[in-house]
Amino acid sequence: MPGTPPTRFVYLGPEGTFTEAALRTIPAAEHGLRTPARSVPEALEAVRAGDADAALVPLENSVGGAIPVTLDELVTGSPLVITREVVIPVEFVLAARALTPLAEIRSIAAHPQASAQCRNWLMANVPDAVIVDVLSNATAAIAAASGEHDAALCAPIGVPRNALTVLAEKVADHADAVTRFALLSRPGPVGGPTGDDVTSLAVSIRHDQVGALLAVLTELAVRGINLSRIESRPTGVQLGTYVFFLDCTGHAAEPSLGEALQGLRRICADVRFLGSYPRHRLTPEAPVASPRGLSNADFADSAAWLARLRRGDLS
Repeated sequence: MPGTPPTRFVYLGPEGTFTEAALRTIPAAEHGLRTPARSVPEALEAVRAGDADAALVPLENSVGGAIPVTLDELVTGSPLVITREVVIPVEFVLAARALTPLAEIRSIAAHPQASAQCRNWLMANVPDAVIVDVLSNATAAIAAASGEHDAALCAPIGVPRNALTVLAEKVADHADAVTRFALLSRPGPVGGPTGDDVTSLAVSIRHDQVGALLAVLTELAVRGINLSRIESRPTGVQLGTYVFFLDCTGHAAEPSLGEALQGLRRICADVRFLGSYPRHRLTPEAPVASPRGLSNADFADSAAWLARLRRGDLS
């Protein structure tokens, strides 16, 4: 997104979590001011109030799915837009104050999501240990460092900060688990496409219209827009009313997706634009080619043809 680069960043804290590790992969954040927030709503409100330029919060996990509080916050309050996504592997470590045989560990501090993602590993390697729920991965590391618990299941970033010793690395039931984070800022002019982008939307359908959701999907499909993710959340207004979160391939500045956005605007009760931003790929991968007749060049050519037709130029 054009304009002054952000220098003041807020993130879901506390320090020593995967969110901080993800934020520090962004060069501007590594050299800028980083402030932890106690919750996702607090982080986003800091941006809305102008106390921070951007906020990094978790959006979804490949094992646990979407982060409900983040989705809910994106459709309430003044609009914010995603300007960047960060995807990092989620690899926990088991750490303690000193090198300790696994058989001697009796209590392990862990955030519930961490222990859930490592349940089978824990049962196989420390079956006699009691898993104690704590508020964050950072809190787990602190509990182990203080001696409150024998060990901690925590993020690697928490090990040096708390002078811990790693007892086991890459602790997880799913070796390829990743978490996707969103960097959110106040709205501004949409930057140019990179050729491998994602556009995120929050769509409310008309509930008095038969096939309303199918109509939404059709607006994308007929223009060759790939829907990479769809997630529904209750609106909280009444039972049976939902907001649909969509991740689409493409950029709002491109002809095909721009045309699809216009179509969604016509048929939906509401469309909240959540941003067009570069896709973060952990490994190099070529974007999927558009079907014949549905590339952005095809859409631009057909628009130019229609403009000539309207001018009376039939050559």
